[in-house]
Amino acid sequence: MSLIDQAIIDVDRALRVIGGIATASRPNPAAQIIDSDEEKLDDKSRRHSAGLMRVNHVGEVCAQALYDAQGRFAHGLAVKQQFADAGREEEDHLAWTAERLRELGSHISFLNPLWYAGSYALGTVAARLGDARSLGFVAETERQVEAHLTSHLTELPVQDAKSRAIVQQMREDEIAHGEAAKTLGGSDMPLPVQKAMQAMSKVMTTVAYYV
Repeated sequence: MSLIDQAIIDVDRALRVIGGIATASRPNPAAQIIDSDEEKLDDKSRRHSAGLMRVNHVGEVCAQALYDAQGRFAHGLAVKQQFADAGREEEDHLAWTAERLRELGSHISFLNPLWYAGSYALGTVAARLGDARSLGFVAETERQVEAHLTSHLTELPVQDAKSRAIVQQMREDEIAHGEAAKTLGGSDMPLPVQKAMQAMSKVMTTVAYYV
């Protein structure tokens, strides 16, 4: 494949992710929920659910960019394969959260181009530092994402069983991705890096909730 062909594929993929266009390879966990109290959601609760799910969708936009970049510049074949496998599961999350936002009558983040570009740059830097540090970055990211999703399970309205089902499956997947990164030799991130990642995440989640 020529560089031009690869560039076209990359741009097309980026535009699809930014636009919330994704195809899940697994059934949506929310599809299993037949009896729902969703009609009991008042406007305030519905907006809150939408805000949280928009944050989760942005997280998946970032994950696609990170994994694309880290997989592209990884050195070991096993590491490349792990990024590809995890990326496919993250695309499920992207599709599920986008679908849920539509059901809630809301929208994906208007700042998705910014989130994608910034995450792709971070993923490139992490990959250039070597596979151990790149995998360590993934492990720390997934640790923080797990905590973030756990908090969402307490914040989401009890009546919003569909969003809760999606978030629960996402949480399980993120834990598995983090463990896989550690198993492949991910190194621990220095405390200052962990704190910087937390600060960046706080900015993203605060802004994405509204925009």
